[in-house]
Amino acid sequence: MTMLRLAFAGTVALASFTVPAFADTMTIQLKDGPVVVQLDPKLAPKNVAQIEALAAKGAYDNVAFHRVIEGFMAQTGDVKFGKIGSPTYNAAQAGMGGSDMPDLPGEFSKAPFVRGTVGMARSQSPNSANSQFFIMFADGPFLNGQYTVVGKVTSGMEFVDKIKRGAGGNGEVSNPDKMIKVTITK
Repeated sequence: MTMLRLAFAGTVALASFTVPAFADTMTIQLKDGPVVVQLDPKLAPKNVAQIEALAAKGAYDNVAFHRVIEGFMAQTGDVKFGKIGSPTYNAAQAGMGGSDMPDLPGEFSKAPFVRGTVGMARSQSPNSANSQFFIMFADGPFLNGQYTVVGKVTSGMEFVDKIKRGAGGNGEVSNPDKMIKVTITK
């Protein structure tokens, strides 16, 4: 009986170490180094699926951080107007576009917006997220329940902290930094 209890205890302990809280990892290569984001499809299945689909086809490669506000967040992901070097790149319009995929419904949760949280950007409509996302520099509790959380940075925040900041009230960035390459690992 003791042997059976030890075997059961060992199985439970092993299971607790092998079941990851998140299944999908997004790696964003920045000029200063890689940023690893654990995506959470349980929190936001439709939004995570769209990010993964866009990354898989290289849509996020060379996309600018068009809006970066000190003490708040760095926003990127405009694959239409923000892709540096593409024929549709337009610095003045970066942040106004999305992808050719449909807009998504808000998948709001109780997950808090804290330093390192990755959330979906949207317009005033809660159901307008598409391809743009942001990474929090600091806690932003005023966003809780209002924006979709898709994951969190697990390593590389020191590289996020080096992203060029914008000017003005909206954080517009001239000669912005970009996501060099974005990959997904399942």
